[in-house]
Amino acid sequence: MASAFSGDETAPFFGFLGAAAALVFSCMGAAYGTAKSGVGVASMGVMRPELVMKSIVPVVMAGVLGIYGLIIAVIISTGINPKAKSYYLFDGYAHLSSGLACGLAGLSAGMAIGIVGDAGVRANAQQPKLFVGMILILIFAEALALYGLIVGIILSSRAGQSRAE
Repeated sequence: MASAFSGDETAPFFGFLGAAAALVFSCMGAAYGTAKSGVGVASMGVMRPELVMKSIVPVVMAGVLGIYGLIIAVIISTGINPKAKSYYLFDGYAHLSSGLACGLAGLSAGMAIGIVGDAGVRANAQQPKLFVGMILILIFAEALALYGLIVGIILSSRAGQSRAE
């Protein structure tokens, strides 16, 4: 039986694994950050309900992490088409590393955002001067996921450069 497949037979497995890892780990970080920050917002809302909308910032920032994983997953999955172009193990590994870089950075950023968001909104309810400091810490935590997104884009762009065709 002749096959029109060119490249390594197992390479797409690693590419699709990278796409899944990007989305799953980023969404795990987003979910943890949202849940942990949300608990802090709910707890703080009992004492100071007028600050609830101002304290939603960590929840929104955590939600963005899932979008980073979605972007990388789409970039990776559109780059996997072994029928149109040869797809080698190098390409699969490039996509796997891209997905892991973005996904694990999103997971760690989500954990940081959740912990800082929870403690930050509770502290902000007691001392409003802490709001700017909390936002700065959250921005630096979000930047960690952004670094993973950038590295993921760079790594996924390396796929297809394994052999001159």
